[in-house]
Amino acid sequence: MQKYNESKQATLWPNWVDRSLGTLTNLIRPVSPTSQTGMGAIPYEGGVAFRVWAPHADQVFVAGTFNKWSRRRTPLAREGNGYWSADVPQAGPDDEYQFVIRNRRHTLLRTDPYAREVSSAFNNSVVSNGQFDWGETSFRMSAWNEMVIYELHVGTFAEKPGGPPGDFRGVIKKLPYLRELGINAIELMPVKEFGGEFSWGYNPAHPFAVSRAYGGRRGLMELVKAAHENGIAVILDVVYNHFGPQNLSLWQFDGWHENGMGGVYFYNDWRSKTPWADTRPDYGRPEVRQYVRDNALMWLEEFQLDGLRWDATAYIRNAHGHDGDVGANIAEGWSLMQAINDEIDGRQPWKIIIAEDLQGNEWVTKETGAGGAGFDAQWDSNFVHPVRQAIITTRDEDRDVAAVAKAITFRYNGDAFARIVYTESHDEVANGKARVPEEISPGAAATLFARKRSTLGAALVFTAPGVPMIFQGQEFLEEGWFDDHQSLDWAKAQANAGIIALYRDLIRLRRNGDNNTRGLTGQHVHVYHVNNEDKLIAFHRRYEGGHGDDVVIVANFSHQAREDYAVGFPQPGAWRLRFNSDGQVYDESFSDHPTQDVEAVEGDLDGLPYQGNVSIGPYSVVIFSQDSEE
Repeated sequence: MQKYNESKQATLWPNWVDRSLGTLTNLIRPVSPTSQTGMGAIPYEGGVAFRVWAPHADQVFVAGTFNKWSRRRTPLAREGNGYWSADVPQAGPDDEYQFVIRNRRHTLLRTDPYAREVSSAFNNSVVSNGQFDWGETSFRMSAWNEMVIYELHVGTFAEKPGGPPGDFRGVIKKLPYLRELGINAIELMPVKEFGGEFSWGYNPAHPFAVSRAYGGRRGLMELVKAAHENGIAVILDVVYNHFGPQNLSLWQFDGWHENGMGGVYFYNDWRSKTPWADTRPDYGRPEVRQYVRDNALMWLEEFQLDGLRWDATAYIRNAHGHDGDVGANIAEGWSLMQAINDEIDGRQPWKIIIAEDLQGNEWVTKETGAGGAGFDAQWDSNFVHPVRQAIITTRDEDRDVAAVAKAITFRYNGDAFARIVYTESHDEVANGKARVPEEISPGAAATLFARKRSTLGAALVFTAPGVPMIFQGQEFLEEGWFDDHQSLDWAKAQANAGIIALYRDLIRLRRNGDNNTRGLTGQHVHVYHVNNEDKLIAFHRRYEGGHGDDVVIVANFSHQAREDYAVGFPQPGAWRLRFNSDGQVYDESFSDHPTQDVEAVEGDLDGLPYQGNVSIGPYSVVIFSQDSEE
């Protein structure tokens, strides 16, 4: 399945070959390796040090604005193990450069694999000074059981219809809106430099550089700083299952390759093949493992990001991207994920590392000491698929609420918050699929059914165990499907202000904003009532239990309202109505079915010692809890 709009056929960066230099042996002055540490361009007080890995090179030079682009004036010294380096006193920040790699009679011009910035011409590396004033901040990321994630695509999030892609400044302007909504973490689709201006971002051409179209390195830092000032964490999608394929300077980097494949950075056999291109990194090479490790740590430390979401980890650990095909397992891919997750846990254990694996494999989020990959959480296919199916199905009699009940209770390794739960993500609203309202009513996503059942799904996202996530525009019923050339229709935010209020109220309850729904932040869930005939379920959430903690949720998957419907309750007494998704305060077209507080009385029902009568509107969710005891 294609992840981005570019052609599935790899159009790799061509090997630029210059045979005109002839032998340079007698022209090269003696040079010593640098004592500076690091890779790429390393500014320091005496100039810039350059280091590159090119194990099959005979000679390596650096050409740039500092030496009038001479391809032979500034050689690098051989360090051993394929590394080359030198100090260049005349180079400095903002200089553009390329590595000149001599392999036998061929001379290759290559962008620095570690380039923190690239020029507008796209093939020149730029020396970055790395300086940024982060100021003073007391920001601390929310505990994972209180986190609410908003996934967004920088290029389409801002209001620039018909114009160039949106940028980090556009996201910054919307941070107060997200804060008011209750969002405390944003997840950015990839921002690594890619060819052109428009892309999903899953085709990284320069993995260490930030898209110039979005605002570049400094723009991302400004976004992170502003988000933290608004109490919002920033998580970034990273792509390590493949690189490119477009404009990929890593391809056959130092001239060596086998079987016509990608050379030193890639597998050169059957393991190279992915659904996107033959550009799977060689996870068995120490230098490539270091490259991926350095990239992951850069985002967390240099950019002060609060977490990473690894794209398609199934394709890192298995050549075919799925379980059940042991012969295609890539053991070194698994061990690389373990090693990086262990290092992050040792350096910054509060940062969240998420896998998009989608195989329902508990080993992905199992601790590395037990043999797991060590991710903190993973996107949960066991939630999104059954819940989404239940709300987009046309006929009530075809809905399977028993499958929804299983989706609510599913967990990895006994941890409710080791999964991300959602009904919309960039994958679920494209690639042949659409937004939930569009799936419910194709071509008429503003209908009552689309509004009711999409908000029913949202209520389950915020009340089920897990870390809830919504996709940009979901909160104001964005229609159609995700397109990287089409910005969000922010006019819907005004037209559907009531639906935004519904999401805001759900998020406040999910985060225990009124101190009477602590159970929604707890590990415990009990789905005790499943009526597949009348299409109702009821479940109980708790942290420790008791007043202000226990939460009861009743969901109606039918177009029929229910009066005095008896369900069990875990405690006696008054249960206050905290939320009713059928309220006309959210949408004038809703039925506003009268739902009241419930008095739970003695009497076994649903395996619980108390019971009460609930009234609930069509395709609705109601939430009850008891007042906190003073």
